[in-house]
Amino acid sequence: MAKKGKKLREATSKVETRQYLLEEAIELLKSFDTAKFDETVEVAMRLGVDPRHADQMVRGTVQLPHGTGKTKRVLVIADGEAMKQAEEAGADLVHGEEIVAKIMEGFLDFDAVIATPSMMRVVGRLGRVLGPRGLMPNPRTGTVTMDVANAVKEIKAGKVAYKVDKTGIIHGPVGKKSFDAPKLAENAMSLMRSVLKAKPPGAKGRYIHSVYLSSTMGPGIEIDSNSIEVS
Repeated sequence: MAKKGKKLREATSKVETRQYLLEEAIELLKSFDTAKFDETVEVAMRLGVDPRHADQMVRGTVQLPHGTGKTKRVLVIADGEAMKQAEEAGADLVHGEEIVAKIMEGFLDFDAVIATPSMMRVVGRLGRVLGPRGLMPNPRTGTVTMDVANAVKEIKAGKVAYKVDKTGIIHGPVGKKSFDAPKLAENAMSLMRSVLKAKPPGAKGRYIHSVYLSSTMGPGIEIDSNSIEVS
């Protein structure tokens, strides 16, 4: 087992064995001196679902009110007029079907992929490459669309896609450690509310089992899931 660094040990020692209100957790997290860079703050939610069953799959998108603090590199795979619209909207990469072969060969210099419906006949081949990375375009997340311009703008503005993993956990970034505490709280609450609303019909019993807040190099802080506001 790898040894924890001194800074992580010091931060961990400050975390009590109890559930914190979100605002308390953020205040504590911001007090940690765990890294020399601006760490990403993440929410992790363990859900009472079995994602092996289609009626218990949890996935969705949420527009964080204050963005993620990171500018995403967006690839648009399109043809015709949609390519021009993507470029004008600020897409970093705009390609036709020729990019599929390049991706199959290992090119992955992007953080999000948008495709027009007409291109899915070739983009579908990328499922094994993009799927495990959470990058596969999907109509449910708004990344398979004719309105590529709006999709690009939403992602650039802080739209986050989430999907429960095989262990029943959802991970989602909610900003940077340098964000003001109220902004982190608003972003985190937006993500958690979205996951609550995405409760699948097949989920039985307790839906939210645990919620943790953490930074890239810091320890997890358990949040009182009963305090999540539903609106």
